[in-house]
Amino acid sequence: MGNLIDYIYSRSIVQNYCNKKVESQKIMLLLEAAMAAPSACSNDPWEFIVISEEEKSKELKEKTKFKCCNAPLSIVVCGNTKLGKVDIENTLLQDCSAAIQNIVLACAGIDLAAEWCIIYPSYEKIESIKEMLHIPEHVIPLGIVCVGYPNETKSLKAKYNEKRIYWEEYDSSRSLKGRPKKSLRF
Repeated sequence: MGNLIDYIYSRSIVQNYCNKKVESQKIMLLLEAAMAAPSACSNDPWEFIVISEEEKSKELKEKTKFKCCNAPLSIVVCGNTKLGKVDIENTLLQDCSAAIQNIVLACAGIDLAAEWCIIYPSYEKIESIKEMLHIPEHVIPLGIVCVGYPNETKSLKAKYNEKRIYWEEYDSSRSLKGRPKKSLRF
């Protein structure tokens, strides 16, 4: 694998994949990378549904309307609310997001491309995917990682913005583009 930092900075968007199956050895490496992700209190609430059959992939693309689901491999990342030891409901999304990020980054080392498609919080997509994949109530599909050999890439624009960095304390007087018009409530 090359320099991981270089990959993070040069990552691109891939929505068109070659019609080449991802080898089972590479699939296992991606799943191992996912399960190496950090997890709050070592809850490890993740479960993965690997989809490589063409008909199932077409159905997934129809249900989600995601362009990236034309990849030869999709990994549906789910959070199982019964697997956590403590505070699982508050950490499920973060834990599974870390697993997804590990899959995306691991692809760089094995000549694959990946796109992260968000399912949660779209309750319509969650229910549709649960029905399609026979997922029980206590398991929540949170995201799909579409994986394959890239046929094309689109460069991402540089995202570094020093105006988003504060030293020692937050400065509310800054005027930033992209601030939400409505306040989010937590």
